[in-house]
Amino acid sequence: MSSHTLKSNQPYDQEIQDIVDYALNYEVKSELAYKTAWSGMLDTIGCGLESLEYAACTKLLGPLVPGTKVENGVRVPGTNYELDVVQGAFNIGVAIRWLDFNDTWLAAEWGHPSDNLGAILAVADWLNRSGAKKLTVKDVLTAMIKAHEIQGCIALENSFNKVGLDHVILVKVASTAVVCQMMSLDREQTLAAVSLAWVDGQSLRTYRHYPNAGSRKSWAAGDATSRAIRLALMAKVGEMGVPSVLTAKTWGFYDVSFKGNSFKFQRPYGSYVMENVLWKISFPAEFHSQTACEAAFTLHGWMKANGKSSDDIKSVTIRTHEACVRIIDKKGPLNNPADRDHCIQYMVAVPLIFGRLTAKDYEDEIAADPRIDALREKITCVEDTNFTADYHDPEKRSIANAMTIEFNDGTKTDEIVVEYPVGHKRRREEGLPLLVDKYKTNLRRVFDEAQVSKIEAATLNYDQLLAMPADEFLSLFVKN
Repeated sequence: MSSHTLKSNQPYDQEIQDIVDYALNYEVKSELAYKTAWSGMLDTIGCGLESLEYAACTKLLGPLVPGTKVENGVRVPGTNYELDVVQGAFNIGVAIRWLDFNDTWLAAEWGHPSDNLGAILAVADWLNRSGAKKLTVKDVLTAMIKAHEIQGCIALENSFNKVGLDHVILVKVASTAVVCQMMSLDREQTLAAVSLAWVDGQSLRTYRHYPNAGSRKSWAAGDATSRAIRLALMAKVGEMGVPSVLTAKTWGFYDVSFKGNSFKFQRPYGSYVMENVLWKISFPAEFHSQTACEAAFTLHGWMKANGKSSDDIKSVTIRTHEACVRIIDKKGPLNNPADRDHCIQYMVAVPLIFGRLTAKDYEDEIAADPRIDALREKITCVEDTNFTADYHDPEKRSIANAMTIEFNDGTKTDEIVVEYPVGHKRRREEGLPLLVDKYKTNLRRVFDEAQVSKIEAATLNYDQLLAMPADEFLSLFVKN
């Protein structure tokens, strides 16, 4: 075979062309999108810093081969690692996603679009430190907005979970497209890279569900971002793409992995997803449960004020939406933290019993309290079709839950209804101060006060931060 670059003479699938043309050419003009991206970026980095408290996460970090050192390598926030760009993306991606606390997108497919920051931050740091480019934080935010949009718009009408695939496929595709733009690949190269992302064997969703739920769900996005960069680097040196990877009869993605269906689209790519993304502020819990957890806290306060405790509960009814039932309505044994933080009964039982819900409440020590499993058995989810309709309504995008408690003495509480969680676009003003507080708390988990003060001064001033070189931004988070 010739060593020259091989090109097909057929056009790329239109879906791939649309992704690439958006990534390479679209000009983001939405100030709301940029300010939301800024807030989300800081929050996501903070989530990564909190993950460093968990040995299950940190054991996966560092160079792939111990002792490897890379000159001008990618920095991983909260550490002193300097890694090659592919492994750097894996490290950042693992950390920011480990605890499931970063932003969320709920549609036909669910996911966490800020997962793409693993690739975006790694490439920005690498390009700047190697002297190839001088990207600013605004460039990072632009890539972030576009990655959110690609992942989120595909997710609006296309359920990958219903065919057994995991949503990190969309992280890989979105990251591939935007890092190609950051690396100045041309259209043909970017088309090739994005097509290669689709042709990969894709992650099966089994690691999010009983009986296999486990820690892979916490590093899957890091894996996807590192793969995205690897594919972009291959395309940059001329590796050929697969033009009809989606539509090819028998052998293409649609026939092999999507039950013969093609993608449906609700809207063209713009900045809609970033403008409407959900921040996970209130509780360290899977997002479909956020409003239920808020209701549980309200009811815990009511019980405390009225001389009742969880021991007095006969039953709990949660009126909810279909996605909640499908993802986190669980009975039976929960084997690990990854299992527990995707079980609505567990996430509601803990605040009803203790009046709190923290990351540590998913660990074995707390889970061993027999009151939790006893209460879980008394909690029932019932789908409300109106809640499901509002969940899919592009003008509402609610994540509603309603909760009622019946006590052993026959009395009942009023139903507590929460339609929109703190962190939803409709509660954005309420959520922003809480997000900043969460960020500050997470900084103090890793850095001393002098470094925290330096970071806060540089990063909380939006207008000032936009012009900062991306490598200088990453240097703020190096562990001294």
